Amino acid sequence: MSVPGYQSYSPPAPPERKGMAVASIVLGLVGLPALVLCGAGLALALAGLIIGIVAAVRGNGRGLAFAGIGCSLVTLAVGAAAAVWLLTKAAECGDEGRYPDESSRQRCVEREFPFTGRVGSPPG
Repeated sequence: MSVPGYQSYSPPAPPERKGMAVASIVLGLVGLPALVLCGAGLALALAGLIIGIVAAVRGNGRGLAFAGIGCSLVTLAVGAAAAVWLLTKAAECGDEGRYPDESSRQRCVEREFPFTGRVGSPPG
């Protein structure tokens, strides 16, 4: 109740804390290019997903938290698809029915994975 002519004082609302939600977006987005570093992006995206879920449950910047969850899920999906593709190719090269000796399997690996940077074969 206020006295006529006077306004009641209410303290300003504290600023909304969005740090966890922003961190979730950053981890999800940084994780995507980091996938080329031996899958390091998967760990970043998983951390971003967990942080985004915590931020959404707490209600801190829900829109940003859901965006971070989405970015992290996309990174996890791309990383999982890349892992499945790489493992499928590796399994094909390891098939002894197709490639009976070590040298033919090695040629398959060099053909299927040219990005490995193998310069030459070992001496022997």
